Amino acid sequence: MAWIKQFYLDEATGLLKRQLNAAIKRAGRIWNIVQVMSINEMALKDSIRFYQTVMAGDSPLTRAQREMLAVVVSVENNCHY
Repeated sequence: MAWIKQFYLDEATGLLKRQLNAAIKRAGRIWNIVQVMSINEMALKDSIRFYQTVMAGDSPLTRAQREMLAVVVSVENNCHY
């Protein structure tokens, strides 16, 4: 099994701490996909911004359509969504 170094909220500072606190505020917890990116706070920040743009930004698709697409892709990838 692969092992990736991670930083947790209790040891985070600066931008990473703000990102992890924002994750908790948004979702009520820190999901694994967010936690695994903790080693690179800028990648985490950019990933969250990209996700928010794709899911909530201007689009010809409704939010519901985007969520349905995310579910279909997750099922196809055998990924819990």
